[in-house]
Order: sequence, then structure tokens, then C-alpha cells
Amino acid sequence: MNVLLTHGYFIQDDPKEQKIMRPYPPLGLLYVSAWLEKHGYDNEVFDSTFSSFDTLKGRLLQSPPDVLAIYTNLMTKLNVLKIIELVRSNEALKSTKIVLGGPEVRNHKENFLRSGADVLVLGEGEETMLELVKCYDQNKGIEGVQSIAYLKGDGVVETPERMLMKDLDELPLPNRAKIDMQAYFSAWKNKHGESAISINTMRGCPYTCKWCSRAVYGLSYRRRSPKHVVDEIEAIQRDYEVDSAWFVDDVFTVSHKWLQGFVEELESKNVMLPFECITRADRMNEEVIQLLKRAGCFRVWIGAESGSQRIIDKMDRRVDVQKVREMIIKAQEAGIQAGTFIMLGYPGETEEDIEETVNHLKTSNPDYFTITVAYPIKGTDLYTEVEADFTQTLDWSESTDRDIDFKRTYSRRYYDFAVRYIVNEVNSQKASLKGDYLWQLKSKAKASAAKLAMNIYR
Repeated sequence: MNVLLTHGYFIQDDPKEQKIMRPYPPLGLLYVSAWLEKHGYDNEVFDSTFSSFDTLKGRLLQSPPDVLAIYTNLMTKLNVLKIIELVRSNEALKSTKIVLGGPEVRNHKENFLRSGADVLVLGEGEETMLELVKCYDQNKGIEGVQSIAYLKGDGVVETPERMLMKDLDELPLPNRAKIDMQAYFSAWKNKHGESAISINTMRGCPYTCKWCSRAVYGLSYRRRSPKHVVDEIEAIQRDYEVDSAWFVDDVFTVSHKWLQGFVEELESKNVMLPFECITRADRMNEEVIQLLKRAGCFRVWIGAESGSQRIIDKMDRRVDVQKVREMIIKAQEAGIQAGTFIMLGYPGETEEDIEETVNHLKTSNPDYFTITVAYPIKGTDLYTEVEADFTQTLDWSESTDRDIDFKRTYSRRYYDFAVRYIVNEVNSQKASLKGDYLWQLKSKAKASAAKLAMNIYR
């Protein structure tokens, strides 16, 4: 079997990411690759990140795969459709089976299938992908494979949901040898002066934030053992020269018992790899902060999404904004940098809520913060709540859920300036604290201009 895995993300087509330049390998694909290999099916990973569509096209035509599996998310959806069109329009690739997986496919099944995909993998991918490859290899039907969707006649067939993998330690380490890891390290080094690698220790999230998609793992929480994770860190340090790690888990400190075991395992093996992670304020305290410090954490991202408790409650975040501020400050006092995430434009948000967010950021003074304008992902509670208020009908094949807008308290243009206002208002305080009065004056002027524009576009 000629099995090719890819993801369709091309950094050369992403000006924002080129400016940020913090790329990470496609861990999901590398886990699937390792699982297939573990069970006797060799495969190739075409890592498109530093490549191009034309290069991928050349690879497909040079050696047409029996199975082309493509990871699909919001960022890659349009490129994935372009890849499908390429395969379906080329005679040399007429026998290639196209399998799509990832978070985007579950809630757009019919659209992807009618666009040319043969099968969709719904949810966790390793076991389902292995069964599909076996079926294709042995020329058997796929009807008995769980957690897939395909077209039959005029309709979509969806098979029964597969049970999630119970023991994540059964997973082999992601197949990083299949791709050019040095390309990632070099990109990081050139931009930031140090390299980074991504590691996953858990799957799923037990929380119910209304804007967050749970299309792959559902409302679940499973964790690799501390030993399994430390073994991976040892393997990484043996195989690569890398400066830091990014734990991609949704809530790294969700289990204090696990974190304690992780620290003890690191210390017993004398392993240290500086890292950053994401967590929630309600899963932090001073003891947890000290454990993070011992483990090598140099930066922790503590989500809040708003400085307004009213909006946080509407999101079903289940966190106290005062606790968020406290944990940001406590982390910094322990010598750990703190970052946070802000989301503007959530349904019902008012200018008073935005000012509370500004106050929240000034009070907690995180080292880093990012701001996005809320958009509804199909399958989430937020999408259901605002679907009747969409402001336009989009062509599915030419848009993503990121393009969806809905009736908000203020105009969409208002929020563009609200982002500028918050960034510059907070930066003016940071400049003042540093004694950089020129930066302070410039930031304050930009904040005032943005506030004026907010009033215009209200």
C-alpha cells in the first residue's frame, strides 16, 4: 500500500504566521503515521508547512498514492478542497482514495463528501485509519469500520462511534523521523534565537466553554503517564538539539496528581527541558506554580477571554476573573512569565465589558496577551446560539467558519478598532511602568485614535 499523509498548510501563503514564525509539526498526523507503522503499514508524510501546493502536486503525480489521508481544520479547509479537486480532476490519480480527518470534518460531512472525499474519519484517528488501510489493502468493504462517514446512494452513511482509546501509553511516540524537524528548528532560531518543539500529554478537555470545538475527542479527558511523557522528552533530547517545548494540552495542570508525578519523574531521571503551557486559573494555586517551576516551566498561559465576569459566565468558562488576575501575578512572582487570551465581540458584550477587560489587563499586567474577535465554529454552543443572527450567507466551498459574522452589540468594524484600543491602552501602561515615556505617548495617542474610531463605527 502506498499511503500518503498530509495536511495542506503552507506557511508561504500565511503572511501573519510568516511574521510570527512559530510553526509546529503536525503532531496528529505523526501519531497516525506511527500507529500505522507499528501495525506493519509503512507510510509517507508530506509535511506541507515549508513546501508548496505545486510541490505536493508533483509528489502526487510522481507516485500516485493508494490512500491519501489529509488532516483538516479551519486553517487548512480551503487548501484541502483544492487538493481534493486536484486528485479528482487528474486521470493519473483516479484510483486514489481520499480520507479526511481532523476537527473540521464532523460538522460538514456531506459537504466534504460531495466535494470528492471518499471517507471521513470522525474523532480519534489512529485505530480508524488503520482499519481503513487494512480494508483497502485487502479489497474489503469499509461498512464495518466504526467512526467513519461516506456517501452511499443519495445519502451520507455514518457508522457507529468508536470508543476512545483508553490507554494513551499504547500510542507510539509521534513519527517525527518522517519529516524535516530541522526546518522547524531553523525557522524558530532565525526568528527568535531559540528553537522549540511541541509535545502532547493529554487528549480532550473536561470543560464546556461555549466557543470551543470538541469535534475530535468530545467532552473527555485522558492522559499519558508521566513516565511515558518523560521518556518522550528523553528521546527528543537524544535525537535533536532543541531549546524548549510547547505542551499543546488544553489544560496542562488539570490534574495536580499527574503534575506531581510528572515533576517527580523528571527529577528522578535528571531530565530538564524548559517549556510553556496553557492552563486555567481554577486549576492553579501556589503549590501548582512551584511544581511548574520545578518542572522547567518558563511561561504559562492562563485563559480568561474577558475581564468582565458577566461575559465569562455567558461563555460558560466557569472561572473567576479575580482568580485569573491573582494567578497571573503569582506566576510572575515565582519567576514564570504569564500570558493570557482575550476574546472580543462575544454576544451581548458592551463597551463597559470592554473597559473591564482593559482594567483586567492593566491590573494583572501579563507579560503577553493575544486578542481575537469571536467567531462561531459549527458544532459549538456559540454557533447554535447565534446561527439565526448570521449577517450573510457564505459559499461553503470558498469560506471557513472564521468568515462568519453575526449581529453583535456593535459593528464588526468597531471591534477591529477595539482590538487596537486595548492593545495600545495596555501598552501605554506597560511603557509607563518601564519609564519609556516616548512609547507611552505613542501608545496613548494610538489608543485615543482607536477609541475615536470605535465611536464612529459604533
